[in-house]
Amino acid sequence: MKTFLFALMLLITTAGFAQFKKPVVVQIKTPQAQCVECKDRIEKFMKTEEGVAKIVVDIRKKITTVTYLSDRTNLENIKTAIANLGFDADDVTAEPEQYKRLPQCCKREADGGGPPKKQ
Repeated sequence: MKTFLFALMLLITTAGFAQFKKPVVVQIKTPQAQCVECKDRIEKFMKTEEGVAKIVVDIRKKITTVTYLSDRTNLENIKTAIANLGFDADDVTAEPEQYKRLPQCCKREADGGGPPKKQ
């Protein structure tokens, strides 16, 4: 009886651990992320997304590092979420209506955005 219970517990424990997948870490180019406001906006929004475990926006390199759980979301969903916020994400272009709502500093340089110019 003891060996049966032990075997049963071992089987349940092993099956429970098999369901956990390692988090995936990816880097996404976010060329518009050039100020603290952009960084805060992206990080705050993405923390509410399903499956996103961690997000760090590097405004100097203009790269967003995302750690996510692959059984809850995927890379395309994450890029789309960033684009829906109004920012370009790798090959996914920002959603036009949300892009218009961004502050001037968070817009593309071609549209007059970017960090303030030094004179």
